Amino acid sequence: MSGWLDQFLNSEVGSGTPGPETILLVILLALCIGHVVGWIYMWTHAGLSYSQMFVASLVVMPPMVALVMQLMVGDVITAIGLMAVFAMVRFRNVLKDTRDASFVLWAIVEGMAVGTMRFPTALIGLVCVGILFVYLRITSFGGRHRFDVIVSLQTFGDAPLAALRQILRRHSVRVQLTSQRELADQSRDFSYRLLLRNPMRSGELLQELESTEGIGHVSLFHREDESEI
Repeated sequence: MSGWLDQFLNSEVGSGTPGPETILLVILLALCIGHVVGWIYMWTHAGLSYSQMFVASLVVMPPMVALVMQLMVGDVITAIGLMAVFAMVRFRNVLKDTRDASFVLWAIVEGMAVGTMRFPTALIGLVCVGILFVYLRITSFGGRHRFDVIVSLQTFGDAPLAALRQILRRHSVRVQLTSQRELADQSRDFSYRLLLRNPMRSGELLQELESTEGIGHVSLFHREDESEI
């Protein structure tokens, strides 16, 4: 039994690959860098195409790429084999989700590590990347809660505008006008995104808008109804 354990722990000795301590340090440093990249992307992103899965992939990719590079250190044959595997996967499947691509990369790296008898590297990568995916899932890293609901409505005449703004400010911490359109019957169509003071009282907001004179065709959609691209 001890012979198998010694072979397992020393399988990378003399292979040109850094030891387990170095591999662990490399993965942790790459993880810190991935977090910084993800945070910067979140803070600087503008537009409607934001994706939480893409941000999570930005965090996961650096550790896995670092693990790939550790496997290829001083071994040209492994590098060529890895390129061949990636080419085959790319030919067979077109992955639309960046998270799916991350899992495919993870599975390939683990298979290469085991296939080249680098068992400590395979286990360290399995544990570290697995914990990272669980951490991202538990913390919902990359999610941005900027608004609770979307409100669409029509106004008739200029009188309701002041009352509309007052109602929205009373119920909301943040109000963003997303669209405004002039209609043929001299009415106007508005769409707002709101961060509510109390999301549990969204029904009261809806009732107050519907009961205000000059405001009609009110509809309210919760944040979960928004599609993430």
